[in-house]
Amino acid sequence: MTQSRLDLFVDRMVSQRACLDHAAALTASLPGPVFELGLGNGRTYHHMRHIMPEREIYVFERAIASHPDSTPPDDMVLLGDVFDTLPQALARFGPTAGLIHADLGGHNAQKNDIFAQKVSPLIAPLLAVGGLMVSSDRMYFDTLVEQPLPEGAVPGRCFIYRRDT
Repeated sequence: MTQSRLDLFVDRMVSQRACLDHAAALTASLPGPVFELGLGNGRTYHHMRHIMPEREIYVFERAIASHPDSTPPDDMVLLGDVFDTLPQALARFGPTAGLIHADLGGHNAQKNDIFAQKVSPLIAPLLAVGGLMVSSDRMYFDTLVEQPLPEGAVPGRCFIYRRDT
């Protein structure tokens, strides 16, 4: 065994924080909303509110089950399946998101990879030029460029992509 499940979790959390902090700094001057794909218990949403208090953060989730301190206001939630809500968001917002964060996977790496392949084409069009996508899973983009990870992030535990054109 190379790493315990606890070690893998810690690596993911440390990497997520390092990548979100880095991406928030790089996109601070970009207008447009921030999208959080997958709320879960709301830890990353809460952190994003902390590091980007002035930004509008819209959350995409099937059903809200977060900690009360980490629950977005109703008007900032796009409720439903991402295969429905992402195209709706494109129609509503266009390619304006300065930052998108996704932590949509489960505990099955093969299923996560299949899901990432299906959802990637729905995410890329939402980003503004210069916008960043941070993901806990490798994504499959034709139009986004993978970026180097910041200091403190563990390779393979988080990924950053940028829209250049």
